[in-house]
Amino acid sequence: MPEGPEIWRAAERIARALGSGPLVEVAFTLERLQHAEAMLLGATVVSVRPRGKALLTSFSTGHTLYTHNQLYGVWRVGKAGAVEKPTTRTLRVALQTSTGTARLFSATDVELWPTAEVHTHPFLARLGPDVLDPEVDEEVVLRRLEVFPKRRSRLGGLLLDQGFFCGVGNYLRAEILWSAGLHPARTLATLTDDDRRALTEALLSIPRASLRYRYARGPQRFTFAVFSRAGAPCPRCGDAVARIEDSGRRLYLCQTCQADPAVRSDGGARATVDKAGSTRRKRGPAPPTTAS
Repeated sequence: MPEGPEIWRAAERIARALGSGPLVEVAFTLERLQHAEAMLLGATVVSVRPRGKALLTSFSTGHTLYTHNQLYGVWRVGKAGAVEKPTTRTLRVALQTSTGTARLFSATDVELWPTAEVHTHPFLARLGPDVLDPEVDEEVVLRRLEVFPKRRSRLGGLLLDQGFFCGVGNYLRAEILWSAGLHPARTLATLTDDDRRALTEALLSIPRASLRYRYARGPQRFTFAVFSRAGAPCPRCGDAVARIEDSGRRLYLCQTCQADPAVRSDGGARATVDKAGSTRRKRGPAPPTTAS
C-alpha cells in the first residue's frame, strides 16, 4: 500500500498535470458517481491535498473527490492527447484539462463529498496528525507522544495506527524505529524524555526525507537503513539486520541498536539472524533455580 510520501508525490503530479484550466473530460466508471460528470465538466481543480493515505481533489463547484488507493489503486498522469500505455487495470476516474490528464485505476474507495463536509468522512475523522503536514512540528508530535491514550500499545503496532499519526506505513515504521533506536516492543509508557525526543525527530525527518529525496541523485538520496535489508550490515553498528513479524507485517530492525526489552541479563530469549536473513529464536542458559 502506498504510504504518505507516495500519496504526497501523487498529489503534486496530479495538480501539475491538470493545472488551473477547466475540465474538458470527466468520467467515472462507478455508476453511483456518474451523475456528477456533467456537474464537474467545465469546473476547475482548486486543490489536490493528501491526508494520510487518502487524496482529496477539490473542484470549483464546492465538491471534493475522496480517493484511497488501498492496496491496488494507482493514479497515472500524462499530457493531454498523449497515447496511453495499455493496462489491465480497471479505470475508476478520468479527469482531463487542455494541458493534462489524471486517471485513477483499480481503487474501490472513491466518493464525492461537499468540500465543507469532507472532513467528517469516517476515515478522515479518525486520522491523527499527518507527519508530512508542514504545520505538524516538533511541539505537536511531542505533545501527542505524551498524551495519546494507548500508553501500553507496542510501538510496532501503534505506528501503523493511522489514528496515532497518519501517513506511516510498513517501510516508514521500520525506518522510524531504527532511526530512534527503539525496539517495536517498546510502549509509549516506557519511553524516557530522550526516547520521546528521538522518536519525534524520526517521525518528522524520515517521512520528509523520503518525500524529498527518495528519487534524488547523489548523496542526498533517501535509502533504506533496514527495510528489506535482512542479513545486511546495520549502517550504524555493522551487525546484521534482522527480519521479524510484527502486527502481522514484516519488520526489519537492528537488534543491537534497537534493544529488545524482553532480553534479560539472565540470558532470556532473543532473535538472531542467519546469513540468509531469516530470523530464529535463540535461548541463553536457563536462569539458576532455587531448591525448595
